[in-house]
Amino acid sequence: MPERDLLGAPYTRETLRLRPDAEGDVVATLVHRPAESPTGKAVLHVHGYCDYFFQTVAADFWVANGYDFYALDLRKYGRSLRPHQTPNYVADLGTYYEELDLAHERIARDHDHLVFSAHSTGGLTVPLWLNDRRHRAAGVFLNAPWIDMHGDAFTRLLAMPAIHRLGRYQPMRPIPREVSGGYTRSLHRDFGGEWDFDLAWKPEGSWPVYAGWIRAVRIGQARIERGLEVDAPVLLVSSARTGDPSLEADAHSSDVVLDVERMRRRASQLSRHVTIAQVPGALHDVTLSPEPARGQVFDELHRFLTAYVG
Repeated sequence: MPERDLLGAPYTRETLRLRPDAEGDVVATLVHRPAESPTGKAVLHVHGYCDYFFQTVAADFWVANGYDFYALDLRKYGRSLRPHQTPNYVADLGTYYEELDLAHERIARDHDHLVFSAHSTGGLTVPLWLNDRRHRAAGVFLNAPWIDMHGDAFTRLLAMPAIHRLGRYQPMRPIPREVSGGYTRSLHRDFGGEWDFDLAWKPEGSWPVYAGWIRAVRIGQARIERGLEVDAPVLLVSSARTGDPSLEADAHSSDVVLDVERMRRRASQLSRHVTIAQVPGALHDVTLSPEPARGQVFDELHRFLTAYVG
């Protein structure tokens, strides 16, 4: 049954019980904020890696436009993370289909017009799920989706294939990497950002990554490269520029997590109907960008909804 969410009224949350895995009990969490008046329209948002739902500014937009807002904290993230679990870890992105199916079933009971919103790794998982389940969506909003591998040529062409092979045989092998923490600091109000979120659930230094998880991401990205048939108009919004995470100015004015040009080039493989908007000054999570970029992001989304979604 729904209960009051940690964000306070009018947000509620419902725990979705999932099948146990090798680490034990597993849950996901469906957060809900109703529109101001009854509606048959709803949006389901899915977060990215090392993330959870706290982006109330995005919920404000959807509710103001007449949508019941839902957000899913996937297993082993945010509200759904349990002490016995390895944060964020799955060896197959299809594992998330269980909670996506349950969330979709609950929302579709009372809504006949569904839009999907997804960020970063969520923006890789949701199109795969929509394609595989053959769901018809009214529209799909992808916020800087991780639909192609980033990094220099050595990383993409040599290191990542080696990690992919390692992930088959040693899936829980940690992969060393350097994380500056600049992106998280650019967001959090304790470091001069605009937003308040739980640094235990979205830590400054990110979570460890494992070979099996990287392999799962690469398999998903390879499927995007071969082409999907998402049955919906798709809007992809990203920053206009890929930045250097070690530079404070870039952390506050560009995407310092993913390569925006690689996601732009891969976008046409998602659907027969894709709109792309690259916003100057936007961050990796474009909805958390400083103004005036944030306003332009929501302007692009509003135009998309008006022109193609209805």
